[in-house]
Amino acid sequence: MTVLPLSGVSVVVTRSRGQASSLAAALQSLGASVVELPVISVVDPPDLGVALGEAAARASEGAYHWVVCTSANAAERFLRALGGRPVPLPTRFAAVGAATARVLGDGGCPADLVPSTGTAAALADAFPNPPEPGARVLFPRAAVVGDVLARELRARGWVVDEVVAYCTVEGNPPDEAVEAARHADVVAFTSSSTVERFAAIVGVVPAPPAVVSIGPVTSGTARRLGFSVAGEAVEHTIPGLAAAIVEVARREGRAGRGET
Repeated sequence: MTVLPLSGVSVVVTRSRGQASSLAAALQSLGASVVELPVISVVDPPDLGVALGEAAARASEGAYHWVVCTSANAAERFLRALGGRPVPLPTRFAAVGAATARVLGDGGCPADLVPSTGTAAALADAFPNPPEPGARVLFPRAAVVGDVLARELRARGWVVDEVVAYCTVEGNPPDEAVEAARHADVVAFTSSSTVERFAAIVGVVPAPPAVVSIGPVTSGTARRLGFSVAGEAVEHTIPGLAAAIVEVARREGRAGRGET
């Protein structure tokens, strides 16, 4: 019999229902039993995407030097609004991490700038100075987001057009999923919003014995709310998160408890 790395390990996936499949599939392929707990949901902004559509049209006309995306959701929504129209040079694209860069690349807009650390602060540090006064950056973003990136770019002289591309709202998972989460081995957090909503629904205590995070910002939110973070993805992507879960399960002696 082959023993998979996560055989016998139950893992809570907290992503929105529409995004959970890739992480759930990765974990199941490693032998995990997945508890889907969609604590958040991604929905259209209040204007139903009108402002984003207008910004995408300006981008297709070459109005921006850069388009900056700090989440895969923002990249997906921008590409949808673009509708296949090409974005001419000299417009370049920046992504906060590999997952966001992959979405842009798959949509025909390969990222020219991806910081080595997947945070908005690292992206701001790596960003170039404007080539001329009045040079513009398009920043499609969530309705609620930290101000570090836009603030830092404006301080350097960029004109930043912030456009709300989507909203993250509370999910309402079924009671049986909440109860299963309370008894799981691992909870996987993919964003600060998943941490915050999980804490509101399930609580910090009792909580799964092992918390694994996709990156430093999410880990920081988890610690601030009272969670002990057992592991953090080295590469801030779904495969990186799955690898971190395997490492935590191995280190804590939870791996390989079942057979296939």
